Amino acid sequence: MAQALRPNTVGGLFATDGKSHPLQDTLLAVTLVLGLTSFITAMFHSLHLLSSWTGLVGILTGAYGQWISETTRERFGLILGLGASAIGFFLGMAHGGLFGGVIS
Repeated sequence: MAQALRPNTVGGLFATDGKSHPLQDTLLAVTLVLGLTSFITAMFHSLHLLSSWTGLVGILTGAYGQWISETTRERFGLILGLGASAIGFFLGMAHGGLFGGVIS
């Protein structure tokens, strides 16, 4: 017997299991924004404080998001944000660190 396929309209954009995951989606968005900010500001030597701190916070939010994520789509976005945060964090640390120039 042929059955009609119905589109999955329940749940969020990244929820492939049909349920909404507001906390996981929020952590995903925060990690991506922090990772992008950290990655972009790491290209400028004088913004090492911003890049290192946003990278550190992005790593922490991404790690917690990975721990509680439930779908592959969430994990994929979190890995992108984690990678960008880590690169920004490490470049920020190389340019002066978390307290470089503030504490002498």
